[in-house]
Amino acid sequence: MRLTDDQTAFRDDLRTYLETEIEPIVDEADRNGPMTRDELVGYLEDLEELGIGFTPDTVHRYFGDVWRFVIASEEISRVWPSLNVALQMSFPALFVRFAADETRQAMLPKLEENRCIGCLAVTEPEGGSDTAHPNTVARKDGEEFVLNGEKVWVGNAQIADVALVIARDASEDVQDMFLVDRANADFETEEMNKLGWKGVPNGRMVFDDVRIPIENRFSTIFGDAIADGHDISEIVPFPESVSQLFFEHKPLNVMFSFMRTGMAFMAVGIMQAAFDDALAYAQDRETFGDPIAQHQLVQEKLYDVRAAIEASRGISRRAAEALVDGDSDARLLSSLAKGYACEQSIEATSDALQVLGAAGLDLENRMERYYRDARVMTIPDGTTEIQKLIVGKELTGMSAY
Repeated sequence: MRLTDDQTAFRDDLRTYLETEIEPIVDEADRNGPMTRDELVGYLEDLEELGIGFTPDTVHRYFGDVWRFVIASEEISRVWPSLNVALQMSFPALFVRFAADETRQAMLPKLEENRCIGCLAVTEPEGGSDTAHPNTVARKDGEEFVLNGEKVWVGNAQIADVALVIARDASEDVQDMFLVDRANADFETEEMNKLGWKGVPNGRMVFDDVRIPIENRFSTIFGDAIADGHDISEIVPFPESVSQLFFEHKPLNVMFSFMRTGMAFMAVGIMQAAFDDALAYAQDRETFGDPIAQHQLVQEKLYDVRAAIEASRGISRRAAEALVDGDSDARLLSSLAKGYACEQSIEATSDALQVLGAAGLDLENRMERYYRDARVMTIPDGTTEIQKLIVGKELTGMSAY
């Protein structure tokens, strides 16, 4: 893939920002644990100037251009994956534009200022990867739904203004999504600590008789907006090719296809950072009177890491192309890319760490962070095993789950 002049300029501007503003503080910021709401808002304000964010003026430049989206995912993750996760997980904030009046009144001012933080609540303590049969239930009661259930490992949970919650609509006995805004419907959260991605807040969410307007059911949001004459790309500001997939697949599956492609590029970014550090170390570090880069087994490690990067970047770009083209294989390729690249990132960062030897184990060295962040990649947005089953279903037309 050759970048256009506009895409190259976007990448270069983003790199400059990351290298000057994030790279000098990333080690301390990551060690300090989950970023606060104010810290994330500050980053969002900076990124908005680069055309990254969810305001009406920026979202179509960010989500509406698949290539800019994946460039951002790779470049931000090369410096600080946690920032990329916090940014991408905020996308449910977009839907407040078409939600109930009370939600719009409370959240639109924040959204327009790029200060509305969102989260996607999918995983449950008992269900794990089984997103098709949620235990969280929304029961209709007059002009409201009453939401009960528990979600875990939700990115941005503690700092979110709005949550898009996967639940079973008991009135129709179908899976749907429900937009909950914290100004009008309180929910409990609890921080969950984890191996990597230390900078992004992850938490448990408890919904105990949380009441939300009927208009905040996602199928209603979507249907009402179409009925009011809004184009689908206004509701879900993906490129038209991706937006059309909402008419052919479940909305959650389309969202996951987009997110998983971003995850694949995240893995590439982490691998690239690890490779760059390992190569520089190998050329500088000397043993037995020579740079270790001159030793055959070290060169083999560098070969393996570079091969993993190039292969993963290639399959990730193929998934992005499928989204751009509205290809019927978009779901298959996004899962293939996510599964492959994320698994490769574990092997690649392990090999890069091995090049550094004991220095790679030092907590003051970034390599151990690359390894921990990579190890997380194979689980969120569907485990590698789930990606394999999705690919299998797309290939055979038969479900094994």
